[in-house]
Amino acid sequence: MNGFAIFASVLPLAAVFFYGWAAKILDRRRPSLASLMNEQRFNWVTQATRRDTPLDAILSGNLMSSVSFFASTTALLILALFAVVGQMPQYAPALSLISFGPKHSELDLQIHTLVMLILFVYAFLAFTLSLRQFNHFCIMLGTFDHRISAPPEDIRIIARINAMAAQRFNAGIRAYYFAIPMVSWFVSGWLAIGVTVGTVIMLLHREYFSDARWMVARITPH
Repeated sequence: MNGFAIFASVLPLAAVFFYGWAAKILDRRRPSLASLMNEQRFNWVTQATRRDTPLDAILSGNLMSSVSFFASTTALLILALFAVVGQMPQYAPALSLISFGPKHSELDLQIHTLVMLILFVYAFLAFTLSLRQFNHFCIMLGTFDHRISAPPEDIRIIARINAMAAQRFNAGIRAYYFAIPMVSWFVSGWLAIGVTVGTVIMLLHREYFSDARWMVARITPH
């Protein structure tokens, strides 16, 4: 068993959870793009209570279709990884051919495949929970009587359910981002570490310093 190879294998998985924890702390100092969009979700629900059109159903359906697509794709990836784990002796020689530096042992490859399996199971659970919460959002949005003004607290709660669903969806997407360094691990452990660091930097830039964040911040009170 190669200790460095195991460290490089587990690092992207650890980064998935560490990033989610660190983002909550960073949001207290500088709201992220996701946090700013939560205010727009409140505005959406507020407007939805005032109009009696199919627009909001169409928007909700589009969101749920995207989540459903990723959940189905992730389920297929999980099945594929199960098949690889069961056939590792056959795949190990081919995987070793693309490695630079020390060759990964069969045990290293098995452990890494299991780590990838954990990552995609986490993504699948995140997507399915997001889908369930978007479903709750749609049901509660449909309970509004457009003839009367909706209580602000009810609007805030329903917008919060939408935000929770989006948060879980983002967590699943983030798992896909960190699957990139996991794939690069087959080439080199050092490459996996470098790509993990690069992925964290990319996510931080996108959420806190991107042009999209700047534009949303201009029209969102915070």
